[in-house]
Amino acid sequence: MKNFAITGIAGYIAPRHLQAIKDTGNRVVAALDPHDSVGIIDSYFPEASFFTEPERFDRHLEKIHRMNNGESIHYLSVCSPNHLHDAHIRMALRVGADAICEKPLVLNPWNLDVLKELEEEFGKRVWNILQLRVHETILGLKKKLDSSSSESRKKIRLTYITSRGLWYHYSWKGDVQKSGGIGTNIGVHFFDLLMWLFGRPDRNELFIREPNRMGGFLELQHADVEWFLSLEKEDLPESFKNQGMSTYRSIEVDDEEVEFSKGFRDLHFRVYEETLAGRGFGIEDARSSIELVYNLRNMKLTKNPQATLHPSIKKILYPGTN
Repeated sequence: MKNFAITGIAGYIAPRHLQAIKDTGNRVVAALDPHDSVGIIDSYFPEASFFTEPERFDRHLEKIHRMNNGESIHYLSVCSPNHLHDAHIRMALRVGADAICEKPLVLNPWNLDVLKELEEEFGKRVWNILQLRVHETILGLKKKLDSSSSESRKKIRLTYITSRGLWYHYSWKGDVQKSGGIGTNIGVHFFDLLMWLFGRPDRNELFIREPNRMGGFLELQHADVEWFLSLEKEDLPESFKNQGMSTYRSIEVDDEEVEFSKGFRDLHFRVYEETLAGRGFGIEDARSSIELVYNLRNMKLTKNPQATLHPSIKKILYPGTN
């Protein structure tokens, strides 16, 4: 049985980590969050120590690490806001633990190089949650692509619309300095997936960058990608709005829909299984997507785009056209 600590336990994603830790036969012994609404831990690890101050949490982990009595932390699961990931990963390595971090690993790509140096210095690993890479449908697509003898380029259309209320903009998620903005906060998994399947970008164009929308075109090594991300309810397909649904995700490959809306329930468990077996996703696995979303956050918009436009982008840029 391995000992885990966890940061950001009051957040949205923490229960998936708690469930994965429990289902893999391990335990959480310490948890951190500035908010104390963390009663959920009683359903998993009620004996875990809890801290609202990172300084006291850090001191606690350092103390049990130095005691060297078998109670040290083996893994620190990082579920905190994006801008804190880097600091919490470093904390894990300092106290002799591997880090298992939610997306994005860091906000700025140069921080990955420092983390690699710290891995070597402390002899520990940094792991990333890239759960779409273990989705059964995506694995099937990857196998099909790898075994195909065709050298023709694929035409990809990525659409991810997940409507959010006003709270979003008052939370850390709505602060670009903390979340990295929409491309980083909700897009990084999909960009990682596309580059894992079709290679790194040869060309990158950005047509829309708003607080609630982002869209552009990627020329990957083996595919051309039209993509659109949105937090706006009005961008949902009419059929979804009529059904009261708030999220729409779609990936089309050569005009054929890749259906992967199901099968998300156990993805964190699968990533944890692979990570505990030493087959998880490390720093270099995350690098391409971190570099891409950083560029999207900072690059200039393409004026007078010549590339094929995602239909939602076309509708916004050129209203009234078909």
